[in-house]
Amino acid sequence: MAEWLAVITITLFAVISPGPDFAMVSRNSLTLSRRAGLVTALGIGAGVLVHVSYTLLGIGVLIRETPTLFDVLKLAGAAYLAWLGWQMLLSHKTEGAVSASETALSDLAAFRIGFLTNALNPKTTIFIVSLFMQVIQAETPLATRIGYGLFISFAHVVWFSTVSLFFGAPSVQQRILRLRPWIDRIFGVLLIGFAIALAATDLARTAV
Repeated sequence: MAEWLAVITITLFAVISPGPDFAMVSRNSLTLSRRAGLVTALGIGAGVLVHVSYTLLGIGVLIRETPTLFDVLKLAGAAYLAWLGWQMLLSHKTEGAVSASETALSDLAAFRIGFLTNALNPKTTIFIVSLFMQVIQAETPLATRIGYGLFISFAHVVWFSTVSLFFGAPSVQQRILRLRPWIDRIFGVLLIGFAIALAATDLARTAV
């Protein structure tokens, strides 16, 4: 029971902490639709399962103990975030207008954005691997470990769905309609900032 409480508490704090996932769900909900935000949240939950799966298979230990491999993952994640941010900056249109590409964003595209944003996020890698190695006991049954992983994924979906329901509410969208170009700029800069921070920590560690 104590282990479950620890997993739940740590997961809740990790989920609500701001990061690329929050930025993508907020942006898609505000500038596109509540549905786009919800589907993005589902993609994030699926991305979490990637981290859980390789951790359960023991690959998480390999990633943790192989700095070069982890550096490659960090740089890949940073490159993806930078690309997303740059696309947002380029998507600027006339004030209050919504481009055809934005309105035509499919469920698959929204899901893919959420999935890749989380699956390539090294912070999620650190969180999942550390949780399973330091909090969850070695003698914990595999079924229970899988249950923990499903809970972590479910918690991400619930939290970011809530975020989407708030930012995707018609009343909220109407208030920020004229600010949509600036929202893309802000979130674009945020994602590029996250990417630079990831790359900078990697370069700083390498230089030591």
